[in-house]
Amino acid sequence: MLNQSGPSPTIVTFANVNKFYGSFQALSNITLSVTAGEVVVLIGASGSGKSTLIRCVNGLETYQDGSLVVDGFSMPTMEDLDFGGAKALNQVRRGVGMVFQQFNLFPHKTVLENITLAPMRVRRKSRAEAEAIGLRLLERVGLGNQAQKYPGQLSGGQQQRVAIARSLAMEPHVMLFDEPTSALDPELVGEVLDVMRELRNDGMTMMIVTHEMAFAREVADRVIYMDRGAIVEVGQPEQIFDEPRNERTRTFLSRVLKH
Repeated sequence: MLNQSGPSPTIVTFANVNKFYGSFQALSNITLSVTAGEVVVLIGASGSGKSTLIRCVNGLETYQDGSLVVDGFSMPTMEDLDFGGAKALNQVRRGVGMVFQQFNLFPHKTVLENITLAPMRVRRKSRAEAEAIGLRLLERVGLGNQAQKYPGQLSGGQQQRVAIARSLAMEPHVMLFDEPTSALDPELVGEVLDVMRELRNDGMTMMIVTHEMAFAREVADRVIYMDRGAIVEVGQPEQIFDEPRNERTRTFLSRVLKH
């Protein structure tokens, strides 16, 4: 973890980060800091750069210029990776958990095996230790009796909760959520959001991309509205949702909140 004094060390710092896909600019001059224990929720239309931003945090996407520091490590730019600068990337991934839209569970492995695989291979934990952690985390996400089932035997909401437990098994310092409920049937969304609420209450640092506006208002310390690859507005939930200052934010919210 970061070796900084004070109650709220900075976990993630973007400084003028730009990301391109060919001539298309996906991220434009992103400057943002996230402190330990903070919950930052990113909202905006599809294609606005939200997912790209959080995927840069664990190196699933690289950027061309600017700087990004995660958990005390400078994330390599695309050019750095070309010259072998992947060491920081591997270090960061040990401390950053990510939950995707799709569950990405191994269908041929049990729920418990899915959770214990990374701790055993990456953190070199014994099978007994990894299984003890896995069982504890399954209880935490309300699936203590599902350890020996296979993913295909579970509902979508249960599979997503397993995916959260799998990320937590690596003892991350920050959790990234990329629209974790968008692939779920509406009646299953609540059980996943409940787990995320518990993580917030436990003080987990989180960056969340979501279209669940009521949930964003409830759990966020700060809400970030993005449009066309740029951060347009940042504020506390009540300010963003009740008194947005930017016209683009107002237009977006007027469209999504009436549905």
